[in-house]
Amino acid sequence: MPSTAGCRVIDGELLPPNSGGETALCDAIAVAAAKHAPGVGYTVEVRVLPRSRLSAAITMSDGRKLPEKNFVRMDRPLSMGAFQSFASAIAMELAKAGSGKS
Repeated sequence: MPSTAGCRVIDGELLPPNSGGETALCDAIAVAAAKHAPGVGYTVEVRVLPRSRLSAAITMSDGRKLPEKNFVRMDRPLSMGAFQSFASAIAMELAKAGSGKS
């Protein structure tokens, strides 16, 4: 079964300009998913919230919805490092769901 992936960012204009923006966030998710959940198809919709918060709705390619993932960066603005941490958390959920573990 071929893997498919998709990423959409809502309110990406709230991301700090030096973070790399929507593209950097989606790229971080794709890289983490390829590393931790290779072959697992998914779509993720990331909502950028005020005060350096992110929320992701994750749907598997078979239609299963995974628990929403939230990320808060209290001490500094969102950055590429924050994107990578958030992406790793998303990828771990994908890996668990893709292997059938709950």
